[in-house]
Amino acid sequence: MKKLAIAYISILLLCSGSNFKKDDRLYEMRVYYAEQGKLENLLARFRNHTTKLFKKHGMTNEGYWLPIDNKDNKLVYVLSYPNREIREQAWKNFIADPQWKQVQQESEKDGKLISKIEALFLKTTDFSPTKIKKKGQKGRVFELRTYKATPNNLENLLARFRNHTCKLFEKYGMTNLWYWTFTEKEQGSDVMLMYILAHPSKEAGLKAFDGFRQDPEWIQVRKASEEKAGGSLTVSVISEYMIPTDFSPIK
Repeated sequence: MKKLAIAYISILLLCSGSNFKKDDRLYEMRVYYAEQGKLENLLARFRNHTTKLFKKHGMTNEGYWLPIDNKDNKLVYVLSYPNREIREQAWKNFIADPQWKQVQQESEKDGKLISKIEALFLKTTDFSPTKIKKKGQKGRVFELRTYKATPNNLENLLARFRNHTCKLFEKYGMTNLWYWTFTEKEQGSDVMLMYILAHPSKEAGLKAFDGFRQDPEWIQVRKASEEKAGGSLTVSVISEYMIPTDFSPIK
């Protein structure tokens, strides 16, 4: 009996360990808009140099994607850091790195590669998966979804995802990856939710959402949550399907 008790305690300790540890890292989503005709050059710079230099300076490469409908020549990527202070120092070191300065100069000898950069600072929700499977079915696509909540309803929206939506996504074959809220007030920390799903294909993702929206449980959950809040929980929902780059850690 004593051995069984020890084994049981060991299992409990294992379950309360890394698998369930809250992810309190800082995430940064960066969106680069390449100059016309320079997207391939930008990707080559990341592939051959930038991602390695990020790692050198303590940044974690989480994922790199290109929108399927990439009219704006965008590269979307996510880095993570232990905290904001380390993030600031890591970027200072990266920018000052002689190797980076040389790479930047050589890659831009015929003109700059980037016309605009956007940076969003994010933290994971309490229901965001703590273990992200980086390799999935070959050819899978990723869907970036951005929600703006109605005033004072972000917590209600998060509760709906926590208690119902994420489970229903899984029911329809969607893979839950990261769920984030924003850390900066000016970026919408009180109203914004952003998350990434994985699908076998864009067609599969669209079909899965069709099934989800018609699910009786979802219809009931949505109705109840909106009645409680006195109206819709969202102002807007933006969906963007993306494919991983060949150098992305997650595929």
